[in-house]
Amino acid sequence: MYNTIMTLFLIVCVILIACVMMQPAKNDNDAMSALTGGAGDLFSRRKARGFEAVMQIATTIFGALFFILALALVYVSSH
Repeated sequence: MYNTIMTLFLIVCVILIACVMMQPAKNDNDAMSALTGGAGDLFSRRKARGFEAVMQIATTIFGALFFILALALVYVSSH
């Protein structure tokens, strides 16, 4: 059981890394953003569309699987 969960955990880790690396960059390179730390963009959120939305959903799903499998590994290894 432990080996199966560990294999799934490693696969999810690699997929999660790929999902995070494929996230589109947020380009806030203007001078005001550098001085204020981007506080002006705090309430001007845009809804993600297309590839960005898919990557956010995939990252959320694989992040949740990562934590669930990590907790399962702790439980299986302690019993």
